[in-house]
Amino acid sequence: MALMAVVVPASLHVSAAARARGFVALTKPRIIELLLVTTIPTMFVAERGLPRVTLMIATLVGGTLAAGGANAINMVVDRDIDSIMRRTRNRPLVTGLISPTQALVFAVGLEVAAFAELWMTVNLLSALLAVSATAFYVFVYTMWLKRTSKQNIVVGGAAGAVPVLVGWAAVRGSIGLAPVVLFALMFLWTPPHFWALAIRYREDYRSVEVPMLPAVASIEKTTAQILLYTVLVVVASAAFGVSAGLGPLYWSVAALGGAAFVLLAARLWRRPSEQSAMTLFHWSISYVTVLFVAMAVDVLVFH
Repeated sequence: MALMAVVVPASLHVSAAARARGFVALTKPRIIELLLVTTIPTMFVAERGLPRVTLMIATLVGGTLAAGGANAINMVVDRDIDSIMRRTRNRPLVTGLISPTQALVFAVGLEVAAFAELWMTVNLLSALLAVSATAFYVFVYTMWLKRTSKQNIVVGGAAGAVPVLVGWAAVRGSIGLAPVVLFALMFLWTPPHFWALAIRYREDYRSVEVPMLPAVASIEKTTAQILLYTVLVVVASAAFGVSAGLGPLYWSVAALGGAAFVLLAARLWRRPSEQSAMTLFHWSISYVTVLFVAMAVDVLVFH
């Protein structure tokens, strides 16, 4: 099926504020928020305490620019299917508020700024990691796997796990075992998180022939995979606790949060429904947020 972008030309009288909101929307701010939630606590663990405030701000700025640029490029590439899927029909490239050329220039500018800012204010390793995540997200996930493989989000999720490496590298200037384990945790977390949401929008994915697992596999197979990856996330959380030498606060939160995560995934597996899937989706976000806050507080209190 040939997919054509349906783009409505933007009015010549669109206000500067509306256009500015369109550029902000290109960056997918809600996704960036989650990436940043994983970056700062990782810096606390790497520092074994409170990192320099200026370093945290510099890392956040660079990470925000890099993630925003990656998301904007994703919208440029996906504007044809975004015009068909219900949940993406109001994106600025579909409505014509922003042109593809404007969006691409904006995105590349963000990536250049991210690399320069991180290199000058943090270190070269963090800059290289940030832009490598963008390259992986754009070329491996968006342009290759998303439309060709049901393992798209499994492999593509690696890009969303890189911010923990950026945060660690910002403090230490190197990468060790603990951040690699934390990277694995976020890598494993992405499939159950995204597949839970995709269950609700599986017809959208079918309409544009994107082989997201819930759109091409049975609900039984999808929920079984979600449960498997959720269990692996909990195992990875324990491995990180050991490798990072974390204390009782982290372990308590990891155990309770992980148990709730697995129970919700098991409930979805036993009695699949869109409501249960969305409950799991929202909890997956809460789980990551609470777990990362716990690791930051743990190193402040117990080290």
